[in-house]
Amino acid sequence: MLLCFFCLLFTFSDFSSNSLTGEIPSSLGNLQSLQALFLHNNKLNGSVSASLAAGKNVSQYGKLVLDLQQNQFSQLDLNLSTASNPSYNLWLYGNPICQNPLPEIFLVCAPNNFTTLSVADTTNAPVSSCQSQTCSPGVDELVPGLATQQGLCRCASPIQVDYRLKSPGFTFFEPYKQEFNTYISGGLNLTLVQVDVANYSWEPGPRLRIHLKLFPVVADQSIRMFNLSEMRRLYQTFTGWKIPDNLDFGPYEVLGFTLPPGVVLYPSSNKSSTNLSGGAIAGILLGCIAGTAVIVAGPMYYVFRKHRRPGVLARRSATGKNGMQELIKITSVEYFTFEEMAAATNGFSESRQVGQGGYGKVYKGILKDGRVVAIKRAEEGSLQGAKEFYTEIDILSRVHHLNLVLLVGYCNDEGEQMLVYEFINGGTLQQRLSPTAKFPLDFATRLRVAIASAKGILYLHTEANPPILHRDIKASNIMLDERNVAKVSDFGLSRLAPLPDLEGFTPGHVSTVVKGTPGYLDPEYFLTHKLSDKSDVYSFGVVLLELVTGMQPISQGKNLVREVNLAYEAGTVLSIVDHSMGVYPSEALGPLVRLALACCKGHPSLRPSMSEVVRDLENIVRTMPWDDKSFVSFEPDEKSDCKRDSDSLLSDIYMPSNVDDSGLFSHTIETFAPR
Repeated sequence: MLLCFFCLLFTFSDFSSNSLTGEIPSSLGNLQSLQALFLHNNKLNGSVSASLAAGKNVSQYGKLVLDLQQNQFSQLDLNLSTASNPSYNLWLYGNPICQNPLPEIFLVCAPNNFTTLSVADTTNAPVSSCQSQTCSPGVDELVPGLATQQGLCRCASPIQVDYRLKSPGFTFFEPYKQEFNTYISGGLNLTLVQVDVANYSWEPGPRLRIHLKLFPVVADQSIRMFNLSEMRRLYQTFTGWKIPDNLDFGPYEVLGFTLPPGVVLYPSSNKSSTNLSGGAIAGILLGCIAGTAVIVAGPMYYVFRKHRRPGVLARRSATGKNGMQELIKITSVEYFTFEEMAAATNGFSESRQVGQGGYGKVYKGILKDGRVVAIKRAEEGSLQGAKEFYTEIDILSRVHHLNLVLLVGYCNDEGEQMLVYEFINGGTLQQRLSPTAKFPLDFATRLRVAIASAKGILYLHTEANPPILHRDIKASNIMLDERNVAKVSDFGLSRLAPLPDLEGFTPGHVSTVVKGTPGYLDPEYFLTHKLSDKSDVYSFGVVLLELVTGMQPISQGKNLVREVNLAYEAGTVLSIVDHSMGVYPSEALGPLVRLALACCKGHPSLRPSMSEVVRDLENIVRTMPWDDKSFVSFEPDEKSDCKRDSDSLLSDIYMPSNVDDSGLFSHTIETFAPR
């Protein structure tokens, strides 16, 4: 039995209740990042090998949880001696070996439940060396980092931040705690001793809620609090999502930002004590401003006209009354001037252009601080009204997820509208599925892309505030970074999902003008103009079919959904599988095709929700085979007629609830040529 290559992707692997038989592969012990392995309620037998936990690095990743309950193990080779500091927590309840347990295995034979470990809470204990230090209760407290790392006992008033990781990439936090401190302190431009994880707890999701305390630099007891400008900087860093993304910790949200007692972050200005009335002061100021503007405007306009670069500024035009631009600042994203955008793209040079769509062109830009970004510049005919443009930015500024492209900022200067996104350097999914792609995506990567994209869309539908309907899900709007992590992009056509009315009733759709991309467009939405979350599900189903076949939604007059449905009904689905992904596990292909077709059902009510899509994709991963015989290669072979018995290739171990499986794989595989 060989180790499934998908196991390399997870810190937490659950293969419970899957009727697995045989012995556990010893190579599982070599997975350094694995934190919990659930195999309970199967039919596994033999011996629990000592090699299962032999390669575990205790200091880096903590103890491995091995849940082997309710199996048929009769022998234990693992050393349970506490003196040897075992690198695992073992649960064996319900196995033959526990029927008459020896004293040394009595504890591991007790029933256990992972829930007791998944909801952890920890609080830092006082540092014993500083017990004599007296701080003012409710005002300041001991700085833990100084005490533990430098042996200094100092008191200070911290900023307290209620912080939550929305999609952490681990099961147990303790092994990642030091890395998290480094990540947060670096993102906040603070030192390690200034950041303290006061406590944390797991919440449903799973999500990790962390209570942070941020301390000022305390060289002596003369400074016990951050100055106001530093407090504002830290507040803007959190609320503006300026802490960089991290694959281990994922997206985050700030639930609370508590200042030291008596501090007001943005105090209201006091009324002037002068004898002049407010109206008089305002009149004087306006008069001064108007006079200065008249004096300065003429010479500056002459200099501007004389020195502007041809071509770069040609599209700039004044908007609003008297050429004045209303600048509405959105605090959570950055505002850029046209000059900054032009400088970042070398005057919007064609060599910097990386894409083009109906909205406009996309350029690779380098900001003055060195950040690499993608700048989407609207064409003149695509310009929105100011209200609509700022509404879109305000919506996108609230969207933060590991699998969604991050909005960095915007430009609405002198008649130009631009959106500035994080730059993703792996190209689009459409490019990576092209027959000319230099590095084709294998099946494992395609499945990872599907799950990541689905999670991003699910976030839009259920967790964004307010919920969002993307309306343009397609392969060219799914970006891949250098590690092939998928991120959904381009929210230019997005609409807010319907909200409850005064009586609490939520409409199932939004009536709107039909917009989208042919081939991905929900036919029901096209006919009725009723947009719903199931419209995004349909488009995503088309993307799933692209991942399986490598074909475009519409090509040479053929519709991909119709072609796959015909092959499905004829039982020849394997004849249209993309050769370029090479070897793939047959047990996963059938469920993936059936899920894609379920998403593309004609009536929205027959399609799964995005939460069901994510669940079903994760179920496909869980059903990945561990036996190398289940991996089938369809590389062309001159000595073979490429005909195989399909029933032996695709076992029906999984079935979405709303797809008819009759006749899907009842025929032999026809000969086909590579694309």
